[in-house]
Amino acid sequence: MIELHPVTLADKAWIDPIVLAENSPSADYDFGNIFLWDETYRQQVGRLGDRLISMPCYERTPFFAWPVGSGDAAPVLDEMRAYAAAQGFPFVLRGVTAEHLPLARALWGGGCTVEPERDLWDYLYEAEKLDTLAGKRLHGKRNHIHRFEQENDWRFEPLSAALIPACLTMLDRWMETCGEDEQDGINDEYRAIRRAFEFYEELGLDGGALLTGRRLVAFSIGEMASADTFDAHFEKARADVNGAYPMINREFVRYIRTVHPQVRWINREDDMGRPSLRRSKLSYHPDRMVEKYKVVLTNG
Repeated sequence: MIELHPVTLADKAWIDPIVLAENSPSADYDFGNIFLWDETYRQQVGRLGDRLISMPCYERTPFFAWPVGSGDAAPVLDEMRAYAAAQGFPFVLRGVTAEHLPLARALWGGGCTVEPERDLWDYLYEAEKLDTLAGKRLHGKRNHIHRFEQENDWRFEPLSAALIPACLTMLDRWMETCGEDEQDGINDEYRAIRRAFEFYEELGLDGGALLTGRRLVAFSIGEMASADTFDAHFEKARADVNGAYPMINREFVRYIRTVHPQVRWINREDDMGRPSLRRSKLSYHPDRMVEKYKVVLTNG
């Protein structure tokens, strides 16, 4: 029987091992994303066997995430379907990866629809590539970094409590200067980032900041998503500082490779359908995409 409750920090202790057992590179499952975006999605969570049941609610419409974990997923999915029917809402799964689709199709066949949600696909990059930026295709990134290094007396620092006030000030500045094509969902992201700073230590996040003199010009925050994948939740930089974005990207990856030497992949998450963000993430030439789908049961 499924029993759900609003997500709290206390849930991290039992959710983390379940997510690590799934060992998916997807950014949707790690506890940080569940907790940080809760003001938007108001997730209900629970446990069934060794699997996580997560039911977000967006624009008053509840849906389920795939029940990650270990053990047979089929009976858990059946319980979820029954729960949705008892609560009177359609059984919808979102964030379903390509690895999960065969089981969904085996269980429901023509009784479900499968829709790719391209705006939610995660961008994965080889960590070594983002560290070295080697090759002709990333020549432009190296040029921007070279200019930044020439124009600034800079340093990278791991994120600490002493740096958080400056990060929040920069975050407010970013919020004020967002372009029109970035406005959709910007308030949700702003709240999630502030929450990351508020609960930074409790969530066990990794972060870094880029400074020029005493001025903070960029920051990045993330956490481990699987055994070899690091999930970069947020990256913000001052748009008026040439090269600040590629510089924080490179320096943060170098830092993460030091503190988590097992990391092979960097998940820079989805582009939320924002044209400017999609261009930016494609400009780094992703090595893989984590494809995600919406599955809707049509036969009840």
